[in-house]
Amino acid sequence: MLQAVIFDFDGIIVDSEPWHYKALNTVLEADHIHIEWDLYQDLYIGFDDRDALKTAFKKAHKRLSSKKLAERIAQKATVFEQYANRGEILTLPGAIQLIKSIPIRLPIGLCSGALRSDIEPIITAHRIKENFRSIVTAEDTKKSKPDPAPYQLSLKNLKITEPTNSVAIEDTPAGIHSAKAAGMKVLAVTTSFSAEHLTQADAIANSLENVNRKTLEDMIL
Repeated sequence: MLQAVIFDFDGIIVDSEPWHYKALNTVLEADHIHIEWDLYQDLYIGFDDRDALKTAFKKAHKRLSSKKLAERIAQKATVFEQYANRGEILTLPGAIQLIKSIPIRLPIGLCSGALRSDIEPIITAHRIKENFRSIVTAEDTKKSKPDPAPYQLSLKNLKITEPTNSVAIEDTPAGIHSAKAAGMKVLAVTTSFSAEHLTQADAIANSLENVNRKTLEDMIL
């Protein structure tokens, strides 16, 4: 029996990865660092801002102090918020409808490597914030995806003791690995990666428009 559904945010609920990419490069200009889109897709998608910045500086062979890391995280959040406030970050087809279709007795969580300040204005604007009994963001765990810590915390918050009876909805290899390592079933959506990169998932969909509650329940059988 399906006990919980936990949604990723970027690439599942909103089409925000291009805007995270743009915001990240904007704040890295001051450090003379630029990340190409192909590399961002291959390496950075699934990272939280902390790990993305650490990786960018490491690959550029530049020192990143704790103070500068905190400054760059704050700067990126500000730039990203500007995109959100201008209405440039759109929801993905089927996501809002699926979230609202899941009955209140079936707990829903959100588990993301994004900052809470990136997430809350969007889920509030689309009137789905109250649908989530647990919201785990980048600030809530010391380790980010692909580590299982974010999903483990989500499951704990939802009081789920049998992770295998819960489904995570993800769009990246890092997210899939995180959820699988936490013991969950995973539905992958080909929003950010083609199906050949998502083979560790238990099921793959090309859009959440094609997913309903029964689709998720059938994954537990």
